[in-house]
Amino acid sequence: MIIEVFFDVETKKLFSDVEGDDPGLLGVSICSVYRRVMDGAMREVSGEMMSFWEKDFDRMWEMFVSADRIIGFNSIKFDAAALQPYTSIQLKKLKHFDILEKVRTALGHRLSLDSLCRDTLGSGKTDVGTNAVVYFAKGDAESLEKLQKYCEMDVALTRDLYDFGMKNKYLKFTDRWNRLSTVTVDFSYPPRSEKDRQIGLF
Repeated sequence: MIIEVFFDVETKKLFSDVEGDDPGLLGVSICSVYRRVMDGAMREVSGEMMSFWEKDFDRMWEMFVSADRIIGFNSIKFDAAALQPYTSIQLKKLKHFDILEKVRTALGHRLSLDSLCRDTLGSGKTDVGTNAVVYFAKGDAESLEKLQKYCEMDVALTRDLYDFGMKNKYLKFTDRWNRLSTVTVDFSYPPRSEKDRQIGLF
């Protein structure tokens, strides 16, 4: 069995609200997580979407530590860095798989989650990230519900984009000449070493 964790965070502030470019200064309002169990053929056996407000963060660290792969979009430089002040666990040392880093390495430049999803999956975000800060600032039940839905939407889009790349070994994007193009990606797991196989026998 393989445990995969998809995650995304929303912050309390924007970079324009703080001095510096450390995501850890922004404060995290909510972290949404989709945890799933995969069988040996990489079929999903079970999965659950969960969201954690700041007071509940201690309940989610074990999921990150025990995951075989932690999947996000710009998650190493942003999401993990934003969460770091809340735990003594060195989050960046865990088993991260950052889709944006894979795309940037292949293309030489960045693309947004929304643009990749629209070109690859045919659907994208229905809200914008700056609104997440507004929703948190308002703090009423309706705004917080919108905030949670937005964060969970990003996690679901990340999961669906990852699954497409895993299955098809490419993602679609619109290039600088406004042409629909593809970028080859390899989301497969590295082969297990002989040592790993031996450990699995005991």
